[in-house]
Amino acid sequence: MRILLLAALVSLAAVTGPPPIERATADVNGVTLHYAKSGTGQLMLFLHGFPEFWYAWKDQLEEFGKDHLAVAPDMRGYNLSSKPESVDQYRVPLLIEDVRTLAERLGFGPERKFILIGHDWGGVVAWAYAAAHPDTLDKLVIVNAPHPTIFGRLLREDPAQQKASSYMLMFRGPEAEKTLSANNHQMLVDIVLGAGLKNGTFTEDDKKAYLDAWSQPGALTGGLNYYRAAQLGPPAGGTGGTGAAGAARATGAAGVTGANGAGLVIRLPTLVIWGERDTALLTSNLVGLEQYVPELTVRRIPDGTHWVVHEKPAEVNRQIREFIAR
Repeated sequence: MRILLLAALVSLAAVTGPPPIERATADVNGVTLHYAKSGTGQLMLFLHGFPEFWYAWKDQLEEFGKDHLAVAPDMRGYNLSSKPESVDQYRVPLLIEDVRTLAERLGFGPERKFILIGHDWGGVVAWAYAAAHPDTLDKLVIVNAPHPTIFGRLLREDPAQQKASSYMLMFRGPEAEKTLSANNHQMLVDIVLGAGLKNGTFTEDDKKAYLDAWSQPGALTGGLNYYRAAQLGPPAGGTGGTGAAGAARATGAAGVTGANGAGLVIRLPTLVIWGERDTALLTSNLVGLEQYVPELTVRRIPDGTHWVVHEKPAEVNRQIREFIAR
């Protein structure tokens, strides 16, 4: 009987598969956020970076929706979410509040903690959120997103990271939209999808989904406004510099940034997954990270790039599962 029951359960799982990915919207913090969700249980909230949207986490929604409420919003400014016109509306304190109020709307907060996962700019917001609201989080997962204190130092002092981050100056410039959208967003296709389309990581359907998201009115400007609001980037023209100040702005507000020199400290269990072949965010961002994250686990993926979530979804999912199961 036990064997028959087990066989029936396996058969049922094969038929039903993972839960469906559903779409919804929520009015939070003065904007409307579109999001995708899957499953039920403890909230796992996934934050994407530039120039992506909720779809970046589709493999994670499928995997973690099996036993969690997995939710991936379009961050403000992206795809189907609200796109405020003012650059000031993309300051990190507002992005933090978007996360807090969305989690609250989904039924999670200090009384019912959730797991926060972020990549790229979503990771920057996740670092800042974890510093501002650690009482609402069970665990934090970061994928190829620099800790703001360390990144600010590298932008100020490290020539290699300065060179790797030079694209940020273009992103902040007035011609960025024109440059990135030319020839049907070819530069963005090359940056995000290029290698993946050749090796099978991405399909033509994936490409269409990204082109549709980038073509939403105002979406490209919304994503670029993250860089403009933080004024994040290496020193321009060899003089002055925006790195340290921009990284400080990217952490949130006074009291979060550690203006007394202590830096932004994260006081909860944190997993950092890092594709070591990231050409924009160098592995030097991991050096000294334990100083700011006492409960730190680092998992390096030697052959992963900045887009490791897409290249190695099974490995990323395995690392996250092992971490949250502790």
